[in-house]
Amino acid sequence: MTTPPLADVPIRSAADLTARWERLLAPPVFGARSLWLCWLDDGLMVPLVVPVDEIPARPGRTMLANLPSLCQTVVEEHVFGGAHVAMALCRPGLPTVTRDDEAWAAGLREAFADEDCTWSLHLAAGGSVVPMVEEHWSR
Repeated sequence: MTTPPLADVPIRSAADLTARWERLLAPPVFGARSLWLCWLDDGLMVPLVVPVDEIPARPGRTMLANLPSLCQTVVEEHVFGGAHVAMALCRPGLPTVTRDDEAWAAGLREAFADEDCTWSLHLAAGGSVVPMVEEHWSR
């Protein structure tokens, strides 16, 4: 029996997406902060993963303003069905959600409020991946 490439295995739930991040970020231990982005096209992962390195503890306005347009550009070029932007906030430390992490979630909620795609956010830290924002899995 052969195992299909990850891009061929559909992601149908928030739990599936958490498992995918665990595989992509293995081991989820980081020495610096980064925000990883990937896109789903009707549940299939687009073969593009973008890490944004050296992000601040709390999101800046410029980054939050530019992130949706970056995501929209990728969607226009690579997504032909229902678009979902999956993000993983990666940082050193324990996998406990902090106030800084909550600031990222709040900033992303505001940044993506008027976007047509769905989105989600996971925290990767201390050897674990935990969902932070799942409610935007579908609209």
